[in-house]
Amino acid sequence: MHRQQTAVSKIRRFLAGRTHRRRILGGLLCAGLALALSPATRVSASDLPVLRAAVLKIGTVNWELDTIKRNGFDTENGFELSVVPYADNGATRVALEGGEADLAVADWIWVARQRAAGKDYVFVPYSRAVGGLVVPGDSTATTLKDLRGQKIGIAGGPVDKSWLILQAYAQKEYGFDLAAETEQVFGAPPLIFKAGLGGDTAGAINFWHFLAKMKAAGMRELISVETAATALGLDPDIPLLGYVLKESYLRENPQMASALYGASRAAKDLLAGDDAAWEVLRPRMNAKSDAAFEALRRDFRAGIPAPGNIDEDGAATFFSLMVSLGGEKLVGGARELPPGLFAELE
Repeated sequence: MHRQQTAVSKIRRFLAGRTHRRRILGGLLCAGLALALSPATRVSASDLPVLRAAVLKIGTVNWELDTIKRNGFDTENGFELSVVPYADNGATRVALEGGEADLAVADWIWVARQRAAGKDYVFVPYSRAVGGLVVPGDSTATTLKDLRGQKIGIAGGPVDKSWLILQAYAQKEYGFDLAAETEQVFGAPPLIFKAGLGGDTAGAINFWHFLAKMKAAGMRELISVETAATALGLDPDIPLLGYVLKESYLRENPQMASALYGASRAAKDLLAGDDAAWEVLRPRMNAKSDAAFEALRRDFRAGIPAPGNIDEDGAATFFSLMVSLGGEKLVGGARELPPGLFAELE
């Protein structure tokens, strides 16, 4: 009898242990399944291709790239963005050419020049923000011809695209040779910024973010490049600035152009409609006042291009004008828009 009770007890303990083991095993399976399906696992950096971006350390593109990283728009689009800062634009382009980076930022006129010279560069649109010409707040000038005999500060050099477009506009609208009838002072954007605010020049042409701060400080826009381009029959909505990648890289990562574009659009959509998204960027923006901060935010938003592929016919018209105005100094050996310049975006 005792032996029978002992046997029954052993059977009960075995069955209870088996139930306990099932519960442990089931719990482990559920935990493993939950981990496998979690967002963190799905977008694990180790499972995604890394896109190395060589960018100017203080460039405005960092506002978008920071927004992409901060909100996970890169991993949502199937890649991990790695941002590598450089001291000047020349160094970013050397990094791209030498394979130290997969991406740099440039305007597509420069990319067309490189492509015509045999490099396999491809352009993904980023921004249509362009400059203009500003004058002191108390200036009596109302048109470009009112600057006759005066000094204009110009960032970017003699073949700066804004300067070329404004010359063409002045000739078309007024029969006025802007280059011959004014004195030009060329310099780096910060120097033109200081000269303009200090009253050392009657007008200033600068990059868009410097112009935003100049306007916030009391200068006024005499004419924008967008207005001049429209008068010349150009499409002002064509994005001039963009991300540059190599075809060789895109052959290995065929989804990357569209993935990058998707992340870029997600960041733009957020920055276009959410003021709070800008607060975390403020330390990067070098805005010395609330007015400067608001001007930078406003003009960044104004430079967000419409979604979609670039109109190649419109770009070809723009490029022809650059060829005629800037010549070999601007476009090198290119005489027409190189095929394959713009990435096809899904």
